Amino acid sequence: MLETWWVWVAAGLVLAILEVLVSGFLFAGFAVGAVITGVLIGLGIPGSGWMMASPFNALVVFAVLSAVAWLAMRMLVGVRHGQLKKIDRDINEN
Repeated sequence: MLETWWVWVAAGLVLAILEVLVSGFLFAGFAVGAVITGVLIGLGIPGSGWMMASPFNALVVFAVLSAVAWLAMRMLVGVRHGQLKKIDRDINEN
C-alpha cells in the first residue's frame, strides 16, 4: 500500500487538514513530506523504484522530506514574537 502514489498524497491532504484544525506547524512538515513522496513515486522519477522496493525505503524518504520541509518552514516563518516566554520568578515566592 505504501508503494501507491495516491495513498501518500491522500495522507498528505489529511495531514494538511489536521494542520488547519490544530495549527502551530505540527503536521505541516509531515503533509509536505507525504505529498512530495507521493509525487516522486507517481511520476516514476529515476530512483523511485528504490522507494517502491520496500515500505521501509518509502518511510525513510518520507521522514527525510518531512524533516527538511519542517526545517524550511521554520526558517521561513520563524518563531513568533512572544511564542517563547521566559519566567523570571516563581509564583510561589513572595
